[in-house]
Order: sequence, then C-alpha cells, then structure tokens
Amino acid sequence: MDGSRKRRAGLAVGGAGQARTGPGVRAEASAAGDAGGTLTLAAVPIGRPQDASPRLAAALGESPVVAAEDTRRLRRLAAALGVRPAGRVVSYYDEVEAARAPGLLAELEAGHDVLLVTDAGMPGISDPGYRLVAAAAQAGIRVTVLPGPSAVTAALAVSGLPSDRFCFEGFPPRRAGERARRFAELAAEPRTLIFFESPRRLAATLAALAEALGAGRPAVVCRELTKTHEEVRRGTLAELAVWAEGGPLGEITVVVAGARARRRRAGGRQDAGPGEGGLGEGGLGGAKQPGAAGTAARAAAEVAARERAGTPRKAAIAAVARELGLRKRDVYDSVVLHGAASP
Repeated sequence: MDGSRKRRAGLAVGGAGQARTGPGVRAEASAAGDAGGTLTLAAVPIGRPQDASPRLAAALGESPVVAAEDTRRLRRLAAALGVRPAGRVVSYYDEVEAARAPGLLAELEAGHDVLLVTDAGMPGISDPGYRLVAAAAQAGIRVTVLPGPSAVTAALAVSGLPSDRFCFEGFPPRRAGERARRFAELAAEPRTLIFFESPRRLAATLAALAEALGAGRPAVVCRELTKTHEEVRRGTLAELAVWAEGGPLGEITVVVAGARARRRRAGGRQDAGPGEGGLGEGGLGGAKQPGAAGTAARAAAEVAARERAGTPRKAAIAAVARELGLRKRDVYDSVVLHGAASP
C-alpha cells in the first residue's frame, strides 16, 4: 500500500515500527514498558502434544495468569511438554465466560499478562475467548496471538475441495427446524463450507445438508484429525449421511463444496456453472444442448437419492430444481425419462 493510500485509510507512517492513528482509530499498547498487561491467545494441539510449538511451552511456564477451558487438560498438556505453569491457572469455559471476563480484564489493566487457551485449537473459534478479546480491545489492552494448530484449516487442507474462498459456520443448530433454516440460507453459498459437529448429531446433520444443498453435493468428513485413529471420509452428502448412521466417534469436522456459480445472461436467464451442463431449448428431456443429458441424469439421480432417504417425490423435485437452478417441470421430466425410484 503506497503512502497516499495509507493516509486515506486513516494511518500515516511514523518511525520504525510505529503508526499514528487517524480519527476514530485506537492504538493498543505494544512496547514492553507500556502500562497494562498483554492478552495472548494461544493455539494448542488438536490431537498430539508433539504439535505444540516451543513458544507455547515457554508461555505456559512464564505467564502470570493462564485462563484455560479445562484446567485438568491444560495441566496434562503442560506435563507432556515438560513444563509447569508458574502462574495462577483459572478455568474459563462456556458457562463461566461472561462471569470471568471482568476479572481477567482487571488483571490485564493491573499490568498482568494473561494467556488464554482452550481444549484444542485457537481460542474464540467455536470456543471461549470472544468476550474477553472484545473487552480487552475496547479497553485498549494489547491483544496478540500465538499461532498453531486449527481443525478448521487442517480439515480444509486435506479435503481436496476449493480452498481459495471458504466460510466457517461453527456448530449447526441442534434443533431440526433451526438447522433446516440455516442450511437453506447456505444452499446458494459459493464458498466451501466448514462445520464442527458432535458425532451424535452427525448423521442427522449430513441428511439435513443433503436435503438443503443437494444429495450429490461433494463433502468430506474429517474425524480425529492428527490423532491415532484419524479418518478422512469423502463422498456426496447422501453417501456420507448413510455412512454416519454407523455411529462414528471422536472430534468431527465437515467440509462441504460450495454451490456452483451460474452466469446470468441478459434478459434474466441463467447458464449453468462449470460442469453442470445446460438446459437446452427443449428442457432437460430434450437434451438439445451439449451437457443437457448429463444434467438430466444428475437431477434424476439426486431426486432418487432424496426419495430413498424418505423425502416425498414432490418435495425432492422442488429441492433439486432449486439446487440446480432448473424448472420443476424439467426435473420432473428427467425423473420420468431416467426412471427414478417410485415414492
């Protein structure tokens, strides 16, 4: 960014490593001698203690205050790393996060450094931490990060799905109705989707994703990443939903391909995105354009998969039409043409 653009952004270059704040911009303390402590968010291993960095081991042995999601797991990790927490260790889990944040903020304002860790991965990413970071930032306390393992990026990397654009959705709603509404909102999302999920709800979640996003949508389930029983299962949402009925155990991360983009023509008509084929002037059944026959077969297959999962044919046709950007009549014709299973 050149100097003129920096000034327009409200920042001007100062001395070495310094910047002057513009209107409405607060600077956090950064020098070691500045008043106030430092809040450090530290990523911890998601499976193997050997994945911890030397910086994490040093921080555990030096921090005056360590806020941990599970103090027992923290002490086991510290023992595995050969260190002993020198400071005070306090619990900081979901149920006490709001109540404990003011006390930790007071420690920071008194000049004491605070190290924040969770059971696995990075604090604040579907784990406690957001409230404390927001309060510290509002108070002008320095907040820094000690990077490390993350189930989100690890699962994305091994999924083989597009990683240039993605969004993390955390844990889906537990109630079926809320979950269905959330997934319906994501049906047209073009970015790769990443979810955490409990193994007890995995089969229901994958079935709901298949219903909302399409039974044939590619997806990957990552189980126990970096651990002894690590498993990466690939398939369509419908296939993975059937597999999950077997009751997999462990920590689960689900990665789902985004919706295929469609190019809008002048006059409001849509072309199918890459690999989806076209409708043709005569609809799916007519197959007057290259790729139309393949799209018809895909539509029929997805309707059949939904019917096997218990969805009525009319609802399955409507969902597939919405997913593929087709007319319901065209999808119905493809079901008749390709002999989808009867309801």
